[in-house]
Amino acid sequence: MLHAVVMAGGSGTRFWPKSRRSRPKQLLRLHGDATMLQQTVRRIESLVGPDRTYIITGADQAEATKAQLPNLPKGHVVGEPCPRDTAACVGLAAAIVAKADPDGTMIVMPADHVIEPASTFCKTVQAAVDVIDADPTTIVTFGIRPTRPETGYGYIERGELLGQPEGIALNRVIQFREKPDLATAESFLAAGNFAWNSGIFVWRASTILDALRKHRPNLAAAIDRVAADLGTDREAETLAREYPQMEKVPIDKAVMEKAANVKVLEVVYDWNDVGDWRALTALIPPDARQNTIQGNVLAVDTSNSIIISDDGGLIATLGLDDVVIVQSGGATLVARRDQLDKLKALVEGLDKAGHASLL
Repeated sequence: MLHAVVMAGGSGTRFWPKSRRSRPKQLLRLHGDATMLQQTVRRIESLVGPDRTYIITGADQAEATKAQLPNLPKGHVVGEPCPRDTAACVGLAAAIVAKADPDGTMIVMPADHVIEPASTFCKTVQAAVDVIDADPTTIVTFGIRPTRPETGYGYIERGELLGQPEGIALNRVIQFREKPDLATAESFLAAGNFAWNSGIFVWRASTILDALRKHRPNLAAAIDRVAADLGTDREAETLAREYPQMEKVPIDKAVMEKAANVKVLEVVYDWNDVGDWRALTALIPPDARQNTIQGNVLAVDTSNSIIISDDGGLIATLGLDDVVIVQSGGATLVARRDQLDKLKALVEGLDKAGHASLL
């Protein structure tokens, strides 16, 4: 059967001041009628019910996550004792799924992407499941057709066409490529056989565990020790002991770059990874002057700006262009749009500046 695993960690930096350590991006309602986490779970629910859905999050965010997903059974929101990147997260989730369903297939997806329409996403997931049913050793990843020479994403180099399950192109993966510089990204776009790496994977739980044992044996051994105590009164103690010792490495580097039988589906749904405040311009219809506005805002002679009043207070602007203003939780961010890549560093400096309460 298919199981859904949602990776819902995060430290809440790129959407500060609305996001905080205890309220990272996936727990926010940035657009629509639900938070990003709720939208992610809702997106897959026609294929996977709550009884086969698991959320892996930080221990300090577990209670807030449970509150947003009250239909999940007890134990299906799992709090990591500390952040150890996605290989440990995936390994833990695979161990949980394998214990419940030794032949289980799992989709692993981030909690903070916007994907529309959901029906096309589910069609893509079903295509991946069909590929794996035909060959359980297969690892399937979802690639996004690039629309620009993006330097902020990793890339997947696609090889021979292997078929078109559900009408979606399935290719062999030649290699994964790190985030490129602009010239390299332009060459990828011109080549036509590269896709953006969406970070969404489908595989048998047993297959990814075997891959970790082969390529990251120390990490896998720790996961196996945790797996041995799952469902017992030793589970929490073992997890707390083993998890901090696990190698901190992304699943791409740990397995995907080395595994042999990796295939990529080039997806046809709309995808937005909502990387920072600038992503809202694609999610919220702009006004006549290309401003993206939420809340109590009066923008006069202002253009190409993102202005969010989250606290209910009025934000009035006059004669501005290409700025971001966000007022939330007793803090206000004012920045040039082209400086948002530095926001993480600003937030990390709040503690030193005496503003730890705003983290």
